[in-house]
Amino acid sequence: MSGAGAPKLDQIDGTGLKIAVIAAQWHREVMDGLVAGAQRALAAAGVADAPLIRVPGAFELPVAALHAAEGSCDAVVALGVVIRGDTPHFDYVCQGATSGLTQVSLSTKKPVGFGLLTVDTEEQALARAGLAGSAEDKGAEAVEAVLATLQAILSIHQP
Repeated sequence: MSGAGAPKLDQIDGTGLKIAVIAAQWHREVMDGLVAGAQRALAAAGVADAPLIRVPGAFELPVAALHAAEGSCDAVVALGVVIRGDTPHFDYVCQGATSGLTQVSLSTKKPVGFGLLTVDTEEQALARAGLAGSAEDKGAEAVEAVLATLQAILSIHQP
């Protein structure tokens, strides 16, 4: 299972932070689980300002994330799922979304939580979606990672 060896991140106080959640619409059941997990983690951290922005698919995540990061958001969480099919489309979408989200983070100097599932089957996606019976909650994990990264960045700039 992909979650083996994952670090246990400390609970971070997100009071006063604005964290945008950018979520794709493909594979509604999986996406609903990822979004719910992200929203639970944000609420647990005390983040009250967490706009949810929906885009058509994973390929559109970077441009929406860029606008959120260039705006008033402290960080962005990008959620999506791409399930391998019979054509190279999977490879292009995964590469484009991954590279685009990396560029957003580096160009804006704001953390982007990577909650993009790239899986072979719908069953693998459901196992990571944070639904009842899922082994993992990648939506919540993306929030935890973005908050921990934001805390690390802020500590670098503190005297």
